[in-house]
Amino acid sequence: MRILLIGDIIGRPGRQAVERFLPALDRQYELDMIIANGENAAGGFGLTSSIAQELFNNGVDVLTSGNHIWAQSEIIPHLDSEIPILRPLNYPPGVPGRGYLISRQVMVVNLMGRTFMRELDCPFQAMDRLLNGPGKKSPVIIVDFHAEATSEKMAMGRYLDGRVSAVLGTHTHVGTIDAQILPQGTAYVTDIGMTGPTDSIIGDKIDSVLQRFLTGMPHRLSVGEGKPVLNAIMVETNEKDGKATKIERICREMG
Repeated sequence: MRILLIGDIIGRPGRQAVERFLPALDRQYELDMIIANGENAAGGFGLTSSIAQELFNNGVDVLTSGNHIWAQSEIIPHLDSEIPILRPLNYPPGVPGRGYLISRQVMVVNLMGRTFMRELDCPFQAMDRLLNGPGKKSPVIIVDFHAEATSEKMAMGRYLDGRVSAVLGTHTHVGTIDAQILPQGTAYVTDIGMTGPTDSIIGDKIDSVLQRFLTGMPHRLSVGEGKPVLNAIMVETNEKDGKATKIERICREMG
């Protein structure tokens, strides 16, 4: 199976990049599933149901998220529907939404880290409960680990090596060069990168971010400008045992 995971989509520029490049990527790689992190797709902060539908219409099969999933309150009632949107698995019981789903014979899991982020339930133990618990499983398991610390992401990759098909990092918006297949057959990358404007600081307007650093005062952030770029990771897996056989970094920039 060939599965594509698109890095954090930032506002309208990110959505434009998806619309522009995804059909051709789907044809080129003959993809079986397309996953995208959409938690910054609405003006750079959160996700709405209409924007989610726009991304589905453009070819995305499953949307993952992270710490900004609650930023647009309009989306919250939809998280308990059949719409394929995930929030991190390791939120406490009773929180709206779900942390994993099975679609097209692929289990997609969304986790969030705790280092330098909100204190949630342990993501390592949450994965143990999911993998060791009752219920239907799929040999092919793709994990979007939305986390800040590179060490925590690497630790999760090693912890799940041989137990899932891929652990792919999101959240920092800066793609890393360590795409690899770990010894027990799990594809891994510390961060996919972002899908959004190049003339920015991790997707936001440069002046706005600089004001925060220069003054230490709160300053409203808005989506940056410049050529939209799409960053993604393609993972090829064995359908029978779920082991990864290939991992490839993909970058496309609009002219």
